[in-house]
Amino acid sequence: MLTHDQLLQAIPTALAGVTVPGWAGKQTGKVRDLYTFGRYRVLITTDRISAFDRVLGLIPHKGQALNQLSAWWFEQTRDIVANHVVAAPDPNVTIAREATPLPVEVVVRGYITGVTKTSLWHLYAQGERAPYGIPLPDGLRKNDPLPQPIITPTTKATGGAHDEQLTREQIVRGGLLDTRLWEQVERTALALFARGQQIARRAGLILVDTKYEFGLCDGQLVLIDEVHTPDSSRYWSAESYAAGRPEHFDKEFLRQWYAERGYRGDGEPPAMPPDFVAQVAARYIAAYERLTGQTFAPAEVPAEPRIIRALRAWRAGLPQTEAT
Repeated sequence: MLTHDQLLQAIPTALAGVTVPGWAGKQTGKVRDLYTFGRYRVLITTDRISAFDRVLGLIPHKGQALNQLSAWWFEQTRDIVANHVVAAPDPNVTIAREATPLPVEVVVRGYITGVTKTSLWHLYAQGERAPYGIPLPDGLRKNDPLPQPIITPTTKATGGAHDEQLTREQIVRGGLLDTRLWEQVERTALALFARGQQIARRAGLILVDTKYEFGLCDGQLVLIDEVHTPDSSRYWSAESYAAGRPEHFDKEFLRQWYAERGYRGDGEPPAMPPDFVAQVAARYIAAYERLTGQTFAPAEVPAEPRIIRALRAWRAGLPQTEAT
């Protein structure tokens, strides 16, 4: 693990964005830059961090940690479902096959928790015993494990908003997905979550809940985006959960800091002091190291020239018919 001082020293070199000269079609997302190159999608993770649907700052090494962790997870789950990854020519870069995203995102929950008005715990605490149409027993307490993992699908975000109350019936009857494909998505998501829980348990972590995005590539269901990272999943350390005070190794650690200061997405956010930035970076790196069993070693800086060199080398290695 990098020391606190090393993380502080890396703050000025955090990656805000990448511009690849001569490449058109750049899209800037909250935490990644996307280029389209023929039938490929070039995903470049940055160190931008978002919460409450807003970019709230830069966390050094976050992009590398997320990109490499997600690539590792894709390998651990390849026997469950194919994915869109073609190559990873740089620690910040993933080359992906073109895939058509499904209009439904899948959230799998293993514990009853959350603080927002649409969270599983909030609905249950208000007396709803079948949140998202899924019956739950009486007597659950906040942060308890659910009797079995449950799926709470949502629509893909439009203008920053999801349909958090989407049901299986709405998916099928509304024509979002047909019955066969939705059943395949459900089976696959639950199998992925079981694998994620198993690996997290060995790492001394608890996979609380996670979001999966699927797509179709040549008619085949594929896993896309990222998987089981601290941005797409919620992790607690097992030791803190056993002590009754779940400690986050995910983006929720950042959200809590903002919420404690009265910020929940509206107006000007408070600035993160350098020591807190280093703490957030340490959580992301710790999740990477615990899950993979590998020591995180950041690539050389500055990042942008390194990424451009890697992309040019990848492009030069393509068959001529694809490189034009």
